[in-house]
Amino acid sequence: MTEVRSRLTELRTAFDRSFAEPLRSHDVAMVELLAVRAGGRPYALRLSQTSGMYPDRPVTALPGPLPALLGVAGFRGGILPVYDLAALLGHPAGDRPRWLVLAAGHPPLAFALGELDGHLRVAADTILTEGHEGAGCLRGMVPLPGGTRPIVDMPAARAAVQRLIGPEGGPST
Repeated sequence: MTEVRSRLTELRTAFDRSFAEPLRSHDVAMVELLAVRAGGRPYALRLSQTSGMYPDRPVTALPGPLPALLGVAGFRGGILPVYDLAALLGHPAGDRPRWLVLAAGHPPLAFALGELDGHLRVAADTILTEGHEGAGCLRGMVPLPGGTRPIVDMPAARAAVQRLIGPEGGPST
């Protein structure tokens, strides 16, 4: 109960403080991000690359050789595969992830992650991309007061899934 009160006080203070801040210029390009945790580590997702976020959605496990595939879940009248984002990023499997995020684009799929830390709105020029555009699912870093977070690129994560399942829809060997 103390944690809840503390969090409410923190949110109320941040809300009140936002009215004291000067108006932001509309000349600065802003990027909307979600601060998340996967495998216990902090990351950010571009909000523009997602199409929904769902807590505590049931996932029906499927047997198979892909540890990253947690199973399937129902969304908007359809059934989508759910992949563990931590596993795709090379982290060991932990507790059952709480949040499911739908990746924008096709084919439709969802990624499971452990925690949602919040919404971020940062100036586009603060995102570090030079030297951070390499292989894997990470594309850039965003420096924040609590530390720098790597940015998970949803299209790159989708491509990683496609490499895992192979061209025919089955696991690649």
